[in-house]
Amino acid sequence: MTTKERYTRVIEWFKTAMPVAETELHYRNPFQLLIAVILSAQCTDKRVNLITPALFEAYPSAEAMAKASAEDVFAYIRSCSYPNNKARNIVGAARMLVDEFGGEVPGDIDSLMRLPGVGRKTANVMLAVVFNKAAMAVDTHVFRVSERIGLTTGSKTPLETEKTLCRHIPADIIPLAHHWLILHGRYVCKARRPNCLNCGLTSVCRHFNSHSTT
Repeated sequence: MTTKERYTRVIEWFKTAMPVAETELHYRNPFQLLIAVILSAQCTDKRVNLITPALFEAYPSAEAMAKASAEDVFAYIRSCSYPNNKARNIVGAARMLVDEFGGEVPGDIDSLMRLPGVGRKTANVMLAVVFNKAAMAVDTHVFRVSERIGLTTGSKTPLETEKTLCRHIPADIIPLAHHWLILHGRYVCKARRPNCLNCGLTSVCRHFNSHSTT
């Protein structure tokens, strides 16, 4: 099977099996999504969704968050991973949004990555979800699933995976494909015990076929 054939069949399957795929983080505006994504680093979306209602009620906008202290924010997010660092980053990001971007989340990767707590993955999530740009955010699920299925081969870094996926997936569906791979990795192609018996991609999956023939 050629790489092009594998991508075509994987995309066709996802289009049928998962026509709607969205972030599982709860948010009402770009600012809230930004904060939720920062909180989600090495933390489950489920946990983040338990934290953010009270946080956003107290600080519903960048302007409100910019006036808080890291200690104030910490009290709301203490149950997530690395709350001290995240509290500092969230307040720092809110202040930069107010000081440099009029309180609005910018729509380009360079500006986004200047914000405290925002790396390439978080920036790409914002570009894809908020601005519908052809940005592929590579988290642990996307990295693992892409390699297992055979969409990437020997990829060493998230950036390498991102470039490969963006080269082969049509630009207009990259934002959707990002969620396909995340959700597939979260619920089917799990890290320790992939649920191959309930996966519709076994006919094209390199991992499944290499193990089933050994």
